[in-house]
Amino acid sequence: MLPLFFASLFLLRLLNQLPLSHSLIEPQHHHQELQTLLLPNQCNEKCGRIDHIPFPFHLNTSCGSVPFSAFHLSCQNFTTLFLNIGSESYRVLEFFSDGVLVDFPGLSSCRQYNDLHSFSFAKNDNFAVSVDNVIGLYDCEDSSLCKAECETIDLPGCDGSDGGTGCCYPLSDHSIWHVGEGFSGFSKFGCRGFSSWAVLRGSNSGKRGVKLEWAIPRNLSSGACAGNADIVNATAVQAGVRCLCEDGFVGNGFANGAGCLKSCIKDGQEVYGSDCYTKGHGERKAIIIAGVLATVFIIASLIAIFYLLKRPVKQGKYDPDKGYFHSTVSFRKACTTRLFAYHELDQATKGFEEAQKLVDSSNGTIYAGVLGDGLHVAVHKLQCDNERDLLQVLSQIEVLSAVQHRNMARLLGCCIDSGYNPLVLYEYPANGTLEEHLHQRREHSISLDWYKRLHIAAETASVLAFLQYEISPPIFHHHLKSGYIFLDQDFSVKIAGFGLLSSSLRNGADLYNSYEGSCCLHKNDVYDMGMLLLEIIAGSNHLDMPTVALQKMRSGKLEEIVDPLLYYHEQPPFRREQIEIVADLATRCFLFGADGKLGMIDVARELVHITKESIDGGSKRVPALEETFSNSSLLQMISMSPDSIYVP
Repeated sequence: MLPLFFASLFLLRLLNQLPLSHSLIEPQHHHQELQTLLLPNQCNEKCGRIDHIPFPFHLNTSCGSVPFSAFHLSCQNFTTLFLNIGSESYRVLEFFSDGVLVDFPGLSSCRQYNDLHSFSFAKNDNFAVSVDNVIGLYDCEDSSLCKAECETIDLPGCDGSDGGTGCCYPLSDHSIWHVGEGFSGFSKFGCRGFSSWAVLRGSNSGKRGVKLEWAIPRNLSSGACAGNADIVNATAVQAGVRCLCEDGFVGNGFANGAGCLKSCIKDGQEVYGSDCYTKGHGERKAIIIAGVLATVFIIASLIAIFYLLKRPVKQGKYDPDKGYFHSTVSFRKACTTRLFAYHELDQATKGFEEAQKLVDSSNGTIYAGVLGDGLHVAVHKLQCDNERDLLQVLSQIEVLSAVQHRNMARLLGCCIDSGYNPLVLYEYPANGTLEEHLHQRREHSISLDWYKRLHIAAETASVLAFLQYEISPPIFHHHLKSGYIFLDQDFSVKIAGFGLLSSSLRNGADLYNSYEGSCCLHKNDVYDMGMLLLEIIAGSNHLDMPTVALQKMRSGKLEEIVDPLLYYHEQPPFRREQIEIVADLATRCFLFGADGKLGMIDVARELVHITKESIDGGSKRVPALEETFSNSSLLQMISMSPDSIYVP
């Protein structure tokens, strides 16, 4: 053992000399996620306080081989940079990897609010108003568009003071504003002025101005990306794309730009490109020491190998160190919100004890917990059998964190345990889960009347239809059940528990898929929606519920499976008819969802229609399924309905 002891001492000394690659345990000064490196363009151009202009923007049209004239800039008086779009010029304030922050046109002095028609540009083939903007609205007659979730964001005024906006609206909400629109649409709410801030993902402060997302047309993207870069779709620019460097590389990803440079940590510093392959003074010293002590290290290595070979290896598990660099960077990239330490979640869930379980299924286990600051959370704990599973989950987390909807539970952060199993944190609202209320498992649970149940069903179907028809590529839940439907203090839906690692995902599918190949995923969500509707009616989720429901409906005895807490026989005739219509819709989800004849948008349409009739105090059957409706009109109805529905 003496050789091993001395070898350990020398290894400890060598660790102080050798460069470190990216890992989960990083130097204290290197906590931030790797961002796209904004390198100067080929001519190293600059203007005023902007010390370098990144590709594809340029001042000189002959600079390098820049093929996109739409990104031509002008520098006035060597101090101020302008972007010309059409007949309007916009002063450039800052560049981002996916956009550019511009000032309001024609603004020569500090004005807290601007006319809604002063920023007339909406979109073209290369630019569009980004969803990262948060809008402050002034003196609105209708405050229904104001969103509370953006009131906690620090939005400075044009003079650097507190912006003090009384009404704010994040463009990522999509309920009022839609991609491709300008700002004049807010005038219909009686607003007299507005201001704008760019709030980047994961940030709680805004930068005053309007962020424009940029992209190049897809039909001109052939050969545009460098090696180690992928083509990604733009969010706001229709049919627009950009280049994105793969994990472990930084840069703008364009072949005519900076391309993608290798990124690594050497001597405690982050370096790029050729610096990752050159040896520093510390490395040369380490090589000399290693050569002198080669014999000692060989002996130590043989002992270590012998020890490792004696350890049993569990079949089906993977070595976390295999592909270590790739997995680590992917996790930081996927979790764009807060990275939690495992011990925080262990304390929050009381050691993940049984009493804290909310849902336990093949989709993972969700635990209720309370963080140290008193925030109530739901912790979704998944088990990864191999590295492919881990990377699949990280990909799904990245997709979900980019989507915001008022009926989706807010993703608060992520964690990874010592076994390389990911944990996802959601907000956990005041009224727990729908399952707890339907099955009376929650202490002081409230009996849900028919109004609330119908409203919950309509909101659930609406948000699923939004994800499947408004998001491109579409997103599917894979594992819809009442335990994954959280309820806030107003009993509004906050859906969670997306199938990050369901059996369908392990077979190669994603949360999102192309429209051409999404029928099998689509039908699963529709089938699960049918199960949920029956559970809402019956207050039970027995596996044989579809068969029992069909038998009772055919024999005219539906009331025998209706939840006693709904007091079916005491309801007025139009409400009993509503229950029958919803039960009929549930059975159609089983019968027609499998072959695509009934989609989630059809389910949402009918539930919203029934809910509106319930408010009016009467009921009549919805139009026959054979009637045709355009997706746009259905989506307009669905997106408007949750805000217009009142639940007693």
